[in-house]
Amino acid sequence: MQLIKDISTLAHVPALLKLKKGLKPRSLDVLDSPGARLENNAQRYGQRSALIFEGQELTWSELNATANRYASAMQNEGLSKGDTVSVMMENRVEFLALLMGLNKIGVTAGLLNTNLTGKSLVHCVTVTQSKKCIFGEEVLDSVKDIYTELPLQADQDFLFIADSGTQSAPQWSKDLDALTTSANSENPSATGSISLGDTAFYIYTSGTTGLPKAAVISNRRYLMAADLAGTGGLKCKVSDRVYLCLPLYHATGLLLGVGSALATGASMFVRRKFSASNFLKEVRQHNCTHMIYIGELCRYLVNSEAKADDAKTPLRSIMGNGLRPDIWVQFKKRYGISRICEFYGASEGNISFANLMNKDLTVGMTSVEVSVVQYDVDNDEIVRDNQGFCIPVQKGEAGLLLGKITPDTVFEGYTDSAATESKVLRSALEKDDAWFNTGDLMRVVDVGYTLGYDHYQFVDRVGDTFRWKAENVSTNEVGEIINGFPQVKFSNVYGVEVPGADGRAGMVSITLNDDVAELNVEDFAKFVQDALPNYAVPVFIRVDAEIDVTGTFKMLKGELRQQGFNTENIDGPVFVMKNGEKTYSPMDQEYLEKINNAEAGY
Repeated sequence: MQLIKDISTLAHVPALLKLKKGLKPRSLDVLDSPGARLENNAQRYGQRSALIFEGQELTWSELNATANRYASAMQNEGLSKGDTVSVMMENRVEFLALLMGLNKIGVTAGLLNTNLTGKSLVHCVTVTQSKKCIFGEEVLDSVKDIYTELPLQADQDFLFIADSGTQSAPQWSKDLDALTTSANSENPSATGSISLGDTAFYIYTSGTTGLPKAAVISNRRYLMAADLAGTGGLKCKVSDRVYLCLPLYHATGLLLGVGSALATGASMFVRRKFSASNFLKEVRQHNCTHMIYIGELCRYLVNSEAKADDAKTPLRSIMGNGLRPDIWVQFKKRYGISRICEFYGASEGNISFANLMNKDLTVGMTSVEVSVVQYDVDNDEIVRDNQGFCIPVQKGEAGLLLGKITPDTVFEGYTDSAATESKVLRSALEKDDAWFNTGDLMRVVDVGYTLGYDHYQFVDRVGDTFRWKAENVSTNEVGEIINGFPQVKFSNVYGVEVPGADGRAGMVSITLNDDVAELNVEDFAKFVQDALPNYAVPVFIRVDAEIDVTGTFKMLKGELRQQGFNTENIDGPVFVMKNGEKTYSPMDQEYLEKINNAEAGY
């Protein structure tokens, strides 16, 4: 059996060598871009299917021509290389074609989460100094509520793209569909001047105060991810089809999903939103051989009603992130998947891992210099030696993952230079070095023969951040918001594990002002829902007489995490926002058992 496993590992060598050559960082001056890759695919695979979406099917030539019309229209609107526009749309043909068209002329697209509203939406448009806001009919209400607050000119800088066709372009916007009707469908000459160093997209990191940070995605970074996904991860051929149901405003869907098709000529089945009930039917109907996932999606599928023929699908390989060990093998077996390429890498980071050798329960390997260093979880701080340097952990031990910053592994960071610098550790392992602080705990795991490459396993986020509903939540930022509620003296925010759910749900320990007898949970619920995105609203509340702190006045979270929301471990009142509800209820034994039995729907 071991010999078979070793031979299986050796079979990856040719692909790894090819990938290593392809992923060697190229000079930022090299002329290449996603838009150029689209033109290449149109030339090589013109009449082959590029994508299928809600009954539409476009060839690579048709997708390229549509992108060109958007590029031409944008140029006619006065946009040129170096400009930025904000784009807010759900997954559909127009969204993808628009992104490629903008890239062809060197215009950076700021990709707005379609769930954003109010001040968070205003912030995301303004932080990138966008010259235009392009939005779909499906998000009209959100844009209509804030367009007067943006530093953009009504009638000129807002561009509307129809969807269902039930609403027309509002008076304060232009109809982009009308502008593209007579636009040039030929490849724009500008594409030939777009380099790897130019910024392709701004992808917003998960914001908890409504003020997400815009991560910089260069053309080089995009294409390296695309080649990694298409060649090394999914191992796509031009005859393959990728099932893509993740939002394209996030890196996983756009870089890995669309990127793998651009890199190989494979086609895409694009879904507006994920649907567990339609998954198998669509995979079979459209002969999807590959899929892009996040862990939460896989858990939904595992928890759905099993059928005897679930494993009878054309799916061979899947690639994504966040597939947890407790469902990994079960998911793989149930859906007859032979290859899982778990991927790890922050949108703004300088390192990535991929399970290229198909080893179970691991995010795989990396080709860049990383270090895993000791981290004090209880006190939420890096452990340092008597010289002030970080201390590497032993293999198998969990520690904080750092990625070395070098000319070949540049930390592109955010549009905010201060936010970028806050993620850099200097003189970490030796004097004057620089490392990207991932904020993640990782460990090296033994998965057998791996050609000498260490394989890593994701453990958790560090104390000031947790992950819930596929989004990162900053405890510090949420706490700052909650401290603004009139009844609250102090708050301590942290994440707690919920049976049957991925990530950690938000929980807050609250100390009330001296003149407050009890927390007004109805007013508190309205307060946090108005101030925070849905995924950052705490699911659980406990009211404590005082907040425990360290000798240096840092709030302790370790014991609170262990106690969780179990009322038997907590002296004061505990409240829960039940799944689907908008206010908090006292935690009772019946609902506690429902949560613990993974029956609460979180």
